[in-house]
Amino acid sequence: MHKHDHIEKKHLRKDPLPKFTIGDTVDVLVKIVEGDKERIQTFNGTVIAMRGRGAGETFTVRRIVQDEGVERIFPLNSPKIAGLKVKRSGKVRRAKLTYLRKRTGKATRLVERMNTTPHTSG
Repeated sequence: MHKHDHIEKKHLRKDPLPKFTIGDTVDVLVKIVEGDKERIQTFNGTVIAMRGRGAGETFTVRRIVQDEGVERIFPLNSPKIAGLKVKRSGKVRRAKLTYLRKRTGKATRLVERMNTTPHTSG
């Protein structure tokens, strides 16, 4: 173990987020501080990119608000992220879904990835 791995370990999340990947539609629960009050706001959208590793890992979530595309980049290990819920998994063949930026309306939808675990009948 390198010296910087030990330092980086302190900054990783204590409560890991659920497994998600590119193409998933997620609800990111973000802590927002207004004055002395704190509240949680949900940012829902499609994960279009993930980058980095360790404490510096980030993911980008895109959604459409009033016919305008909005993207937010979240640090995976940020204490501002209160939680994350995976709504649906999209079937993708790319590591980055930047082509969704050019699309509008129903063209931005991704085919849902079905559960790939085989089940036995009997």
